[in-house]
Amino acid sequence: MLNRQQIQSYADHGYLVIEKLFDSEQVSRSLAAIDELLDPNNPDKPYEYEPQDGETVRRIWSPTQKHAAFKDMAADPHLLDCIEALIGENVLFHYSKLNMKGPKVGSVVEWHQDFSYYPHTNTDLVTALIFLDDASVTNGCLRVVPGSHRRGLVSHEVDGFFRGKAQGTDESLAVDIEVPAGSVLFLHCLTLHASARNTSQLPRRTFLPAYRAADAFPIYFGSHAAHNEPGIQLLRGRRAKIARVDAGTYLLPIAEREFGSLYEVQEGSHLRKALASMETAGYAVTEPTVS
Repeated sequence: MLNRQQIQSYADHGYLVIEKLFDSEQVSRSLAAIDELLDPNNPDKPYEYEPQDGETVRRIWSPTQKHAAFKDMAADPHLLDCIEALIGENVLFHYSKLNMKGPKVGSVVEWHQDFSYYPHTNTDLVTALIFLDDASVTNGCLRVVPGSHRRGLVSHEVDGFFRGKAQGTDESLAVDIEVPAGSVLFLHCLTLHASARNTSQLPRRTFLPAYRAADAFPIYFGSHAAHNEPGIQLLRGRRAKIARVDAGTYLLPIAEREFGSLYEVQEGSHLRKALASMETAGYAVTEPTVS
C-alpha cells in the first residue's frame, strides 16, 4: 500500500512513479505474451501499425482480452493496492492497451489529457503505465506536466472539432519519466502528457491498464468511448448505485469523423481515410488542415 507521502505526491502532481513494482519474471512473461500476439500465425491481429512503414505495430488493442499474462498483471494485488489508495476502495477496470514504440520509429503522441477522450461524472480515473522496457528520453519516454491536473480540462479542439491535442501546453514545465523496466507510472486522467519519437535502437513497450472509481460514470458515448463499457469489471469493493458528480462543464470529444485511436485523431488520419473514400467515389475533396 502507498504511504501518505506518495498519496499526497499524486494529489499534488497528478502522477506517481513506483520503480520496479513488477519483477523481471513478470516483465519477461509479458514480453513473451507480446511475441505470441505478434506471431504471424496468430489469426487474431488486434493491431494498429505505424504509418511510416506499415509494418511496425504501434498499438495492441485490449491486451487483457487477448492474453492471460496481461489480464493477470492488470489484476495484480500489489498494483490494485496502489490503485485503491489513489481512487478509493471501489475499483472498476476500465480498459487496456499496449503502446509499442519501435526502434527508430515510434509515433509521436502530442500533449493531451486522457479525460478529454472519455469524460466521466468525476475525475477519479487513473491509468497505470507499466513499463516493459527501460524508458529513456532516447526511446521516447513519457513526459508529464506536474500539477496540470489541478487546472481542469483544457480544450483539445482545432477549428471547432475534437482533435485530441491540448492547446497551449507550456512544455518548459514538463519532466521526463525515465525509469527501469517493471516500473509503474500512475497517471491522473487530467494530467497533461506526451511522448516523442523513438530515436534509439531499443523498443519502448508499455502496458496500460486503466481504472476508475465505481461511482464515476461516463457522460459521453461516442463510438471510441462507448466500446469500453462492455469490458468494465469490478476488481475491488462494490458497484455504485449513485453517480458522484463533480461541478463544472466539459467539452465533449466530438470529431468530424469517427476515429479508432488517439494516434489517428491527432494525426488527422481518420479524416484522410474518409477523404480517400470520397475521392474513390468521385467527389472533389480538400486535404484537412492539421495543426
